Amino acid sequence: MNRMRQEKRFCMECGEPLKGRADKKFCDDACRSNYNNRQNSDSSAILKTINNTLRKNRKILESFAGREGKAFVSKSRLVDAGFHFRYFTHSYLTKKGTTYKIIYNYAYLPFDNDQVVIVKWETENQKHD
Repeated sequence: MNRMRQEKRFCMECGEPLKGRADKKFCDDACRSNYNNRQNSDSSAILKTINNTLRKNRKILESFAGREGKAFVSKSRLVDAGFHFRYFTHSYLTKKGTTYKIIYNYAYLPFDNDQVVIVKWETENQKHD
């Protein structure tokens, strides 16, 4: 009987010889997890940075809106507080053609004169038209 010679296989994480199934890549769950975590670490760092910026932006909007849930603020005051206009979760185009930028449950609408209106966003009834 002619037997095919099997190549030795090694764990992709620790390099230990593998035993068992022919398609096995890791010696145990810890090695598999460590390998995948390392592979995804770059994208995880980017997501963490973006999510932190979004949370900070939301907190800034909330602090300006206060209990009333609405405020007029200058763009420069928002920037001074650490707000990044580039980051928002989604936008909403009103029937009048204005676009609110939304960060979770707070929205802002910039005007040409360095002013921004901030509102607590109510997604269920879209009262902002």
